[in-house]
Amino acid sequence: MTMRVLSICLVLSLLVAAAGALLAQKQVSDDVIYDQVRRKLANDPDVKGGTFDVKVESGVVTIRGVVEKERGRAKAERLAKKVHGVRQVVLQIQIKQKS
Repeated sequence: MTMRVLSICLVLSLLVAAAGALLAQKQVSDDVIYDQVRRKLANDPDVKGGTFDVKVESGVVTIRGVVEKERGRAKAERLAKKVHGVRQVVLQIQIKQKS
């Protein structure tokens, strides 16, 4: 009986450890999210000319800056939302006024 209880405890503790490891793998660090968002913005032709300040805190991405057209603003939001680990995107992007 004691051996059976020990076996059950061992199996349960292994399951808990495995579940914790899986959860840890799925969380993406803010630094990784930052790098991926910056890379996507820099490589996209619709937003490439924009100047952006990107901040990430607990998966919430804030993008500040200026773009030439509304299309660039919308594209920046879509690109950021596609990055794994992004929970929310806060846009503070303005459209450049033509002079």
